[in-house]
Amino acid sequence: MTIQEYLRILRRRGWIIVAAMMLAAVAAYGVSFLQAELYRATVFVSTVPARPDWGLGNTAKDLMRNFATNIKTFELAQDVIARAQLDKNPYDLLANLQVEPDSSTFTIRIQARDRDGEVAKVVALAVADEFVEERTAYYAQQDKDNRIEVKIVSRAINYEQIQPKPLVNAVAGAVLGLLLGITLVLLLTWMEADLLRTPAAVERALEIPLLGAIPQTSSPRENPPPTVQPGRMAVPKTA
Repeated sequence: MTIQEYLRILRRRGWIIVAAMMLAAVAAYGVSFLQAELYRATVFVSTVPARPDWGLGNTAKDLMRNFATNIKTFELAQDVIARAQLDKNPYDLLANLQVEPDSSTFTIRIQARDRDGEVAKVVALAVADEFVEERTAYYAQQDKDNRIEVKIVSRAINYEQIQPKPLVNAVAGAVLGLLLGITLVLLLTWMEADLLRTPAAVERALEIPLLGAIPQTSSPRENPPPTVQPGRMAVPKTA
């Protein structure tokens, strides 16, 4: 297809793409107000080796994945609920808890989500405290040179709202509507691919030059025959 044909398609069916974008954006924006409020608090835990040794550093990096696994356990969730005196189920707490180790900075990111931002902060700090206390007690029994110092980077944390976000959802809905609109236009164009609408399309399909085209005539309804009144006869006009 040539650029002219693409432009012709956009002129004829561009409104479909625009309508799909607007409908999807408005729908996503409206659905946002049906979502419950959800907040997220983040705390970082440092796991730095006691001495700057290459072997101990690599060991600490390998252990970080194990640390993240041990944090998301049923037993630790129970201890966190008891410590913070939360009215929560351990499984619900774990479902809203995300732990990600970062070996490049020797830190573990602990994120807690809750419908109350203050509760999310309490959960994140309580999880970090339980992990730090457990690791500190364990490494206290080890030789000082082979320890990994585990501590909370900062207790001054805040929370952020992650749901609902109407504007973000509206933009995402508009992008999805754009893709759906383009798909629909392409589908309609493909269904009409066998129709030859322009002289250029005829020449391209038949691979022969077009010498002429029969003009479209008006239908009989557009030019009705002259009416004849009763008792009179229609006489054609002469030059």
